Amino acid sequence: MTQATTLPPLQAPPLWKAYLAILAPMMLTNTLQAAAGTIDGIYLGQMIGLEAIAAVSAFFPVFFFLLAIIIGLSVGATVLAGQAWGARNPTRARAVAGTALALVLAVGLIVSVIGGLTAPMLLKALDTPPEILDDAVRYARVMLVGAPLIFLLWLATSISRGVGDAVSPMWALILATGVALLCTPALIAGWAGLPRLDVLSPAVSTLLGFTLALGWLAWRWRRRGHPLAPNAALLRELRFDPALTRSILKIGVPAALQMLTMAAAEIALLGLVNRHGAQATAAYGAVTQLMSWLQLPAMSLGISATILAAHAIGAGRGHRLGAIARTGLMMNVAVTGLFVCAAYALAPYAIGLFLKDGAAAAQAGELLRIVAWSVVALGCASVLSGVMRASGTVLVPATLGVLAIVGVELPAAWWLDARIGLSGIWWAYALAFMAMLVLQSGYFMLGWRRRTPQRLV
Repeated sequence: MTQATTLPPLQAPPLWKAYLAILAPMMLTNTLQAAAGTIDGIYLGQMIGLEAIAAVSAFFPVFFFLLAIIIGLSVGATVLAGQAWGARNPTRARAVAGTALALVLAVGLIVSVIGGLTAPMLLKALDTPPEILDDAVRYARVMLVGAPLIFLLWLATSISRGVGDAVSPMWALILATGVALLCTPALIAGWAGLPRLDVLSPAVSTLLGFTLALGWLAWRWRRRGHPLAPNAALLRELRFDPALTRSILKIGVPAALQMLTMAAAEIALLGLVNRHGAQATAAYGAVTQLMSWLQLPAMSLGISATILAAHAIGAGRGHRLGAIARTGLMMNVAVTGLFVCAAYALAPYAIGLFLKDGAAAAQAGELLRIVAWSVVALGCASVLSGVMRASGTVLVPATLGVLAIVGVELPAAWWLDARIGLSGIWWAYALAFMAMLVLQSGYFMLGWRRRTPQRLV
């Protein structure tokens, strides 16, 4: 601690209410973002055609690979800021934010420069089908050059939730989503004299929306005296504080490595998908869009568990961690399970919004039915790893996640693809999600639960 606490102790509301206070705004935000991605896919499919969806889908694993880095840094910053906030030390939370911003800006600029230059080579290395390569490169280059904006907004919203403000990120991302939804069709069709950007339209709209959202978020925080407001106090903290940098990286690097492994696996699996042709790539894109909906509650509950556990540890209430985990698991079964049931019921209609080609739509529906149920297992694993992460225990859970991917998902995908075809790749996803749950549960029950969590800030 760098100063005496200046705020009254945090009260402990019922856990389900505490979860909902974070989860509800986050779910609304993430739902709107998923809706934006879904509607962008519909715009592309209906206004341009199947090849446009395939071109954008070809970039997804690359973007996920880069986003993994910022997710890792955000996780480290959120845990530290959450513990500082639980200890009622806003000055220390601001110091965490300043160091995290410095790290993210540096990474974002590197990605922007190197990614913009290497986009063609990268997409060729992924065996992107020749008929969509040019459009995929154009789309990728715009998104990579705009990476600093995406990274900054991701970090800002993550840390904001860590200090108990889940509402400001919600409104900021509602703004970003609304701008993207309005601008994408306008730029595809060239409405009102705007340039016709075709497959670039979603990328340009996304970056414009994120820019406006960042500006609005800064204005709102300054107006409300938010601890993360961009003012002179935060500017003084915008530096690489050695101790905080080490702490952020200690948590963030293992989390990022797990995400990077997932991204690398996604790239490898996309290479398998691409060998089946553009129709399979388009089906992959449609299923990916719908899976992003299914994973919303699962991943959101994991983040909520991390924030609540970090607050408890910061406030000296480590005895509540078991209850936080149990409540998160029960909510995951209920909420994620509801999303999965809806997916099975609505899949034919939802897929039809993306794909006009009957064969591609039928293929996508079959693939979604194979994997959808396993997202409940992913959500349970996410809650358990989220609670452990809040105490700074990241290396072992991350290693177990990597083991599920490298030891189960990839070999199963290659083996099953060779024997039963494209559907085998999606069976491999399901097997990996189940493996993650078994491994995380085992470590949580037999190892981590016996430790006494300590504050990290």
